Amino acid sequence: MAKRFRLGLIINPLAGLGGSVGLKGSDQLAEQALALGATPMAGARARVCLEQLLPLQQQVEILTVAADMGEALAAELGFQYQVCYTPTQHPTQALDTEHAAELIAAAGVDLLLFAGGDGTARNVCSVVADRTTVLGIPAGCKIHSGVYAISPLAAGKLLSKLVAGELVSQQEAAVMDIDEVAFRQGVVKARRYGEMRIPAELRYVQSVKMAGKESAELVLDDLAAYVASQLEDNVRYVMGSGSTVAAVMAELGLENTLLGVDVVENGQLLAQDVTASELLDWVKDYPSKLVITLIGGQGHVFGRGNQQLSPAVIRAVGRDNILLLATKTKLQQLDGRPLLADTGDVALDRELQGLISVLTGYNDYVIYRLGYEDEH
Repeated sequence: MAKRFRLGLIINPLAGLGGSVGLKGSDQLAEQALALGATPMAGARARVCLEQLLPLQQQVEILTVAADMGEALAAELGFQYQVCYTPTQHPTQALDTEHAAELIAAAGVDLLLFAGGDGTARNVCSVVADRTTVLGIPAGCKIHSGVYAISPLAAGKLLSKLVAGELVSQQEAAVMDIDEVAFRQGVVKARRYGEMRIPAELRYVQSVKMAGKESAELVLDDLAAYVASQLEDNVRYVMGSGSTVAAVMAELGLENTLLGVDVVENGQLLAQDVTASELLDWVKDYPSKLVITLIGGQGHVFGRGNQQLSPAVIRAVGRDNILLLATKTKLQQLDGRPLLADTGDVALDRELQGLISVLTGYNDYVIYRLGYEDEH
């Protein structure tokens, strides 16, 4: 029998907990997030990835961590696996990720797969560096690092290529993280923590987030003025995060949550920095629209820093009621790559795919593709 593909697997079960409840991160806030009603999603996102490997299941051996850090999912899906590390505390800590990554890398794997956010990438990088090839399944609130696939589904498709023996190049990708305390105050302070080796299939792997404000300030002012002039009466506008939407709020003369989500109706601020569940209550069964921008350099529209826009909220608003804003400079930074949706719901990501209008200036729209088409 041919040698099995040895896949390392680490799931950070606490990753992304703070997103849907408006905490803008999960570092040191897991218990608070759970108390606010957050639902762990890292395991579910890892499942989406590993399900893509089921047709090749007999060719894969997983080296993983006990319980919900990998073992439970590997066993449930029927993979052959071995446990390399067992945490001694609950909830698990960053040190557990580091110990697990070190032991799995030492055991020898063809690729180390991990589900988490930038903090998880930092933990893995601190002990693995360039010892083995890695790939991240995005499951955190903030994903600035370039070691992550664009979505769990994309991670699974890329892994399938590797397991099947297809030729895939490698490259070094940056591990980035931000100061979450400053982030909650509306300040983005990103820092580079190192590099790790990843599969260089750019169709499936995201770029490093580009920080900073839009340089074309006059264009942004025109864009904001146009949006403000087009707001309809008796419609609830969900105002997404980011400096582009913040410019619209400034034009309206309303206080804005730069890194959160607000609700506006008839020129009044109805709610600030709402959670996913609160937002659903605001838009359910009421005429609503979503004003949102994309992350510069990456192109993500959903799933990066705006988990308050849950699949239920997006469906309640409807694709036709999404007003996507971006300067042409921001679109040009994508270098032809499509916009991306990583909502946590694969079916919804597919529903969102297709051409979408992007407002790029005063009554100035362009048509741009949202989502990669599935391969068959």
